[in-house]
Amino acid sequence: MSRPAISQHLRVLKRANLVTDQAEGARRLYAVNPDALASLRTYFDRFWTEALVAFKRRVEVTPKKKKR
Repeated sequence: MSRPAISQHLRVLKRANLVTDQAEGARRLYAVNPDALASLRTYFDRFWTEALVAFKRRVEVTPKKKKR
């Protein structure tokens, strides 16, 4: 991956508040924002739980087709 591509990804993560950055001389040091990551984890845990429950309900309601 090229350096500009990495920089672009880091800018996106920074805008999403998933990483923080700090200038150190001519470079920037990035670190994961643990609070934002925990919040994202909570969101995805809830999302997948709700999606799987909805899928289970749908499968249980749909009549099974007879095999020939």
